[in-house]
Amino acid sequence: MTDVPAPPTPPAPLSSVLALSPVLPVVVLDGGAAPAEAVPLARALVAGGLRGVEITLRTADALEAVRRVAAEVPRAVVGAGTVLTPEQAVGAREAGARFLVSPGWTDRLLAAARETGVPLLPGVSTASEVMALLERGVTEMKFFPARAAGGPVYLRALASPLSRARFCPTGGVGPDSAADYLALPNVPCVGGSWMLPPEAVRARDWGRIERLAREAARLGAGAGTGVPASAGGTGGGGVSAGDRCR
Repeated sequence: MTDVPAPPTPPAPLSSVLALSPVLPVVVLDGGAAPAEAVPLARALVAGGLRGVEITLRTADALEAVRRVAAEVPRAVVGAGTVLTPEQAVGAREAGARFLVSPGWTDRLLAAARETGVPLLPGVSTASEVMALLERGVTEMKFFPARAAGGPVYLRALASPLSRARFCPTGGVGPDSAADYLALPNVPCVGGSWMLPPEAVRARDWGRIERLAREAARLGAGAGTGVPASAGGTGGGGVSAGDRCR
């Protein structure tokens, strides 16, 4: 009798999206990029120390890109961004996404995400939205659009009265401002796409993307501790479970 190989063990659910990496890279497959190109791109990010990879659902091929990365880059933790509807949440889970990111939230979307079993990082930009999510048991959120909504000064003001909330600021975050966010006690990671220059993606310059990812990973030395990254340490990504996080 021939032995039938056991099916692969599914990955364990993420306990924290924000602990994945100090910087969450966001991939937008535009300009005619094929889903297959997300595979070497994800490998370059992981090699540079950024395990979390958010692929935004802004193009028709985005779910296929999620599927390819989930199947072919086992060291990556791939998620789906710009999730707006319950149907997208279900489709992302079926494609292999291990986390979901949205620019905002509704009760319907929160309920759908819980039904999928995939953690959702919902977007907020006001204290009232943060309070509403805390009432619903959500403590990890995306702060969007970060620069327009008040930047590090605003998040610092929320740290004491809303101390249970943790944020991934995104929208207008770059290498010059990331350290200011990561020095805050309520910011374990930031979202951005500066390590994915469009010209490097078009040229398939994966070596350059790996170098930029490594530089971004170093920014996380003091993430969420109130200690600037420049104060010491070499940085790097976390290993548990996170516009560009936008």
